[in-house]
Amino acid sequence: MTPRVACSPLSAFCISGADLDEGGKTYQPLPQSVLFCCDHNSVRSPMAEGLMKKFYGTGCYVQSVGVKSDLEIDGFTIAVCQEVGVELSRHRARSFDELKQWGDDLSSFDLVVALSPASQRQALEMTRFFHLDVEYWPILDPTGLGTTRDEKLESYRKTRDQIIARLHDRWGPPKE
Repeated sequence: MTPRVACSPLSAFCISGADLDEGGKTYQPLPQSVLFCCDHNSVRSPMAEGLMKKFYGTGCYVQSVGVKSDLEIDGFTIAVCQEVGVELSRHRARSFDELKQWGDDLSSFDLVVALSPASQRQALEMTRFFHLDVEYWPILDPTGLGTTRDEKLESYRKTRDQIIARLHDRWGPPKE
């Protein structure tokens, strides 16, 4: 892929710094920092954080938080991420409130990606005084789906694969 200026044939605007693949698909350049958020920072946002780090390396600072941090990392999350080479067993859940205590400031992120409606509301409320982009990606919450272990794993894989598809659509194929 080559960085170029991509112009939409349907409008008069161009995307400077975007990447184009061989098929002409436009990808956004990686931001310097991304914060993923969901409800508890135990399933969707840790998945997104781990996958982003694996696919795009150190070119972007990536963290994740939840509206609450009342749950540990989910075992099914760990399992389905291990299937694609992402290690999450040492992840520790943290909330928006704990973000600053851990040395990060919300205003220092270029992009906040909300993976649940509750986290989108929280992110918008907390960023109303900052010039900060907040995107909402409606990602399936796999908790509570399925009754057998295999059914549960399949639900978590669907969530993982939705996140992978969103990452690829936004920033292109993995750089790993």
